[in-house]
Amino acid sequence: MAQLESLIAIGKGDEPADIVLRGGAVFDVVTGARIDGDVAIAGGVIVGIGADYAGREVVDVSGRTLVPGFIDTHLHIESSLVTPFEFDRCVTPLGVTTAICDPHEIANVIGLDGIRYFQEASRHTMMDIRVQLSSCVPSTHMETSGAEITAKDLALVMGHESAIGLAEFMNYPGVIHRDPEVMNKLNLYRGRHIDGHAPQLSGRDLNAYIAAGIRTEHEATTADEAREKLSKGMRILIREGSVSKDLVALQPVLTDITSAYMCLCTDDRNPLDIGEHGHLDYMIRRLIALGSSPLAVYRAATLSAAEAFGLKDRGQIAPGKRADIVVLDRLEDCRAEMVFCAGKRVDPDAFAKRTTIAPVGRNSVKAPKVTAADFRVRANRSETDVIGIIEGKIITEHLTEDIPVLNGDKLPDPSRDLVRISVVERHGRNGNIANGFVRGFGLTAGAIASTVCHDHHNIAAVGVNYDDMALAANRLSKLEGGFVVARDGVILAELALPVAGLMSLEPFESVREALVALRSAARSLGVTLEEPFLQLAFLALPVIPALKITDRGMVDVRKFEIIAGG
Repeated sequence: MAQLESLIAIGKGDEPADIVLRGGAVFDVVTGARIDGDVAIAGGVIVGIGADYAGREVVDVSGRTLVPGFIDTHLHIESSLVTPFEFDRCVTPLGVTTAICDPHEIANVIGLDGIRYFQEASRHTMMDIRVQLSSCVPSTHMETSGAEITAKDLALVMGHESAIGLAEFMNYPGVIHRDPEVMNKLNLYRGRHIDGHAPQLSGRDLNAYIAAGIRTEHEATTADEAREKLSKGMRILIREGSVSKDLVALQPVLTDITSAYMCLCTDDRNPLDIGEHGHLDYMIRRLIALGSSPLAVYRAATLSAAEAFGLKDRGQIAPGKRADIVVLDRLEDCRAEMVFCAGKRVDPDAFAKRTTIAPVGRNSVKAPKVTAADFRVRANRSETDVIGIIEGKIITEHLTEDIPVLNGDKLPDPSRDLVRISVVERHGRNGNIANGFVRGFGLTAGAIASTVCHDHHNIAAVGVNYDDMALAANRLSKLEGGFVVARDGVILAELALPVAGLMSLEPFESVREALVALRSAARSLGVTLEEPFLQLAFLALPVIPALKITDRGMVDVRKFEIIAGG
């Protein structure tokens, strides 16, 4: 009660604040007005704006604009390829003060221990990490993951202070057709927050999905899709990741009217993209440059995000709100000059004072040793299903090509951009190996391989040379997971990701340098994709249309079944 009385007294001006930000103007994300005057902070909370205050510490922000801290409404921190602590150090200085994450990547490898790792890590970071509970581990019955999480398992970890609700419900056919275990999870969270994931779902099927209590959607890839989902009560999260780039398509939907029901997210963004372009700050710049108003964009990045996820204590620079504040030179540029998280200044000293926790998921790669012969496609007909990459999207085309059968195998044909894609089960459960074809990499030699392979995170490899594919895949076992590029029997570049085969133990700067080398090595093989490694990873996710591959074979996602035969 004394603390509450003190906050009131400071807000009234009867006592000095802990920190006063002086000389700037607050950008009000409700009205769009600029509010001159001091911002007073006490106990990590904003207690006053638009007036003169005394403070124990006064920070000069003259001529600057103050906006609320940015909220990433959906991401997988594992896809940044670094630990939560390095992710914090990488993006918090860019203005991201809240990250709503779904640790389903690590959960697919080591189960509840992966979720508990993120929950405990959230206690120690500068930014506020909110840990949604992974709803679909594995995402479907058509893949082999390292763990399975049931509704009973979720009940064991749902009371943590970092929790908001249930993470993206990817198994939308399971919702629509009332799968019993799906119903158990939905009933467990009935009346609470549930994130959506329903690419291209429309009409009555969409009605059924939303009727289950699912509130958000980050998979809308067209303006029409976004508008239908908005009109049916879903909050649309505009996504711009390293592979999934939907910002340009959805920007026309973001207006001063709709921004109250739209948010921003990155989903999957790696340190190379963050270093070269940015994070949510990049999305804000791009949206304004494309014609959205600063009010609509900053509202979506802050207050609308907080409201969508029930975080009533943040999203606006206003009395009583958490002191998450970004100091900018210009709204249009969105270059953070200073960041405060719960009233603490974000700087190297603040990061150095954090405590960390031990990593988990070591020695998780238990794949069989493979040989070149394992990558042959055994078939007796030339008609072949081919995954067609759409760059900048995780949806794919379902192509059909004639590929001749020679000595019981269908060979890669770089002249037609038809290369082998394979998935090798790596959790030590069955040793499955599935082979198929993909178009869109531009590979003319060698192979690339990865243990980042959504969401089951088996080994995914593409190549035109089976020996190089075997070399790359076997090298991943020795690295405890990661990325490898090989050509003519030589490893050209690699990045070890020993934390569950997903995250590095190195600083994000070192990971960024390794990614530069990997990208260069991939391009030397003829790869034309800007982000080949995450693009490869999403080719194995059987809840995104239209054609994918898992360790059990090629998957027709629209029919939700494995394609029989070669």
